[in-house]
Amino acid sequence: MLLALTTAFALSQAYRTVIALMAVSLQADFHLSAQALGLFAGSYHFAFGGMQLFMGIGIDLHGVRRTVLTAFPLAIAGSVLTALAHSYGLLLLGQVLIGVGCAPAFLVCTVFIARHLPPRRFAAVSGLVLGLGGIGMLLTGTPLAWLIEATSWRMGYWVLGGFSALAWLLIFALVHEPASPAPYLGGAAPARESMGQAIRKFGALFMLPHTLGIVLLACVGYASFISLRGLWLGPMLIQRHGFSLVQSGNVALAMSLASMFGPPLFGRLDPGPAHRRTWIVGFTLVMAALFALFAMTHNPVIDVLTPIVIGLLSGYMVLQYADVRAAYPAALTGRAMALFTMAMFMGVAVMQWFTGVVASLAMAHGVEPYAAVLGSIAALLAAGALAFVVLPGPARQG
Repeated sequence: MLLALTTAFALSQAYRTVIALMAVSLQADFHLSAQALGLFAGSYHFAFGGMQLFMGIGIDLHGVRRTVLTAFPLAIAGSVLTALAHSYGLLLLGQVLIGVGCAPAFLVCTVFIARHLPPRRFAAVSGLVLGLGGIGMLLTGTPLAWLIEATSWRMGYWVLGGFSALAWLLIFALVHEPASPAPYLGGAAPARESMGQAIRKFGALFMLPHTLGIVLLACVGYASFISLRGLWLGPMLIQRHGFSLVQSGNVALAMSLASMFGPPLFGRLDPGPAHRRTWIVGFTLVMAALFALFAMTHNPVIDVLTPIVIGLLSGYMVLQYADVRAAYPAALTGRAMALFTMAMFMGVAVMQWFTGVVASLAMAHGVEPYAAVLGSIAALLAAGALAFVVLPGPARQG
């Protein structure tokens, strides 16, 4: 059942990274500025992140199966709408539908793991699921690059829509929950809550002093990886070094392959609550340093190898899920996971929009846009790590 749920998560990974292959074509077809392209890429993540609260409550009240089966058809509809779109407004609407449809994709996996596996295996199995979900990013590497170059960017969305329909059928056939759901993450039976009670419990998270630090770091960590892999990598390689679409797709494929090995690796290396936060801060700063190096060089070898290293090291983010699980009482853990996921993807949306603004301003002032984009990502990572260290941490840690 977990593998069936992972197929939807893999498709959500494909949707959030495919724009890197389509950016140049979209800019040409719709005359988009870098800022408009950033907004287009970010609209998926605004919708995805904004719906996490409601998806978390939906899972609590109606279960994993009903929530994902109800939401995921919107991703199929959004893919079809995007493939048919002939205006920028319809492109944005299609991305919003895809984001809403994919919103429960990873959350249902983490809830399933937490309900059915021992706590000590949470980080390792979550890392494995994150790794398998990376198959969706492999699809948006060389295979779709070749298809888009041979046909058009629209065919990419037709293919992803078809795969999404198959994933929905697989979940419908294989995922079945007990009539009375198991207690949610070791807590009470939340199915008896009203919607108002569920929202009030979600709001209780913001009364805890350590929530802000967790949220601020969550907003920049995964966002840095996806902003590079899902938006700027392709245009940068094409415009900086004259790569073809397939050649840039090959680099994206290598980065995606590396990112598949990272989460299982860090899940197995999880040092436990006594040292986990130190690891999280340390690897965030390493990522910031890599983006800074990336910004300062125009060497094609470094521009090819650095994304691959970033892809591998991005797996440390699985430690943040384990940190969230340990930082909250059992009764709030489910909502905490939803809040963390919401922060991650709202962070992606804001970072993609913000880096689009940065790129536009850089070009207007005669600065190489990708240096400005990568430098701004490095600064945001450093700021997130600082907030995580300076703001209060959870009393239960250590």
